Amino acid sequence: MLEGWSAQFAAGSMTALTGPSGRGKSTLLYLLGLMLRPSKGEILVDGHVVSGERDAVRAHLRARQFGFVFQDAALDSSRTVLDNVTETALYRGENRHDVEPDALRLLERFGVDVPADRKPGQVSGGQAQRIALCRALLGTPAILLADEPTGNLDPSTTLVVVDAMRAHAADGGTVVIVTHSPEVAGACDEEIFL
Repeated sequence: MLEGWSAQFAAGSMTALTGPSGRGKSTLLYLLGLMLRPSKGEILVDGHVVSGERDAVRAHLRARQFGFVFQDAALDSSRTVLDNVTETALYRGENRHDVEPDALRLLERFGVDVPADRKPGQVSGGQAQRIALCRALLGTPAILLADEPTGNLDPSTTLVVVDAMRAHAADGGTVVIVTHSPEVAGACDEEIFL
């Protein structure tokens, strides 16, 4: 439970949420991502209170302004790698085929060297996490939220993921990362310990 807590996450910044397990870091991320409603208090996006909005309004905001990287990659095993990356376009009302070139560029940028028609069950854990990052970055969201995005990755893949999030912040995005890694937290502009 988070009580008496307040923070601002500026555009162009990368913030780490750290602390022992069970302190509410992931819950906070889900609140910030408008997937949960706070029982008290407010969540503002661009100065507008959005936490009390209807589900449809919050879903629209998530689709248009947020990118999510989950700890377990959360890929759909029944769909191809390319379909997993382009999935977010549907929620934004965009044609999947129109964003495929951008998706393929992201896959190449992050070194996902598997055929785009391969299924997630046929890729390594590191590749799955990079695919999830590609999905989150497609459409250049204003806000990127990541829950332990490097928790199961080797050092070189961790560097790729952190550098990508750092670049997203440098391009004006807001990045918030839940992490237990001192190295990942150290790459951030700010660390908030819960």
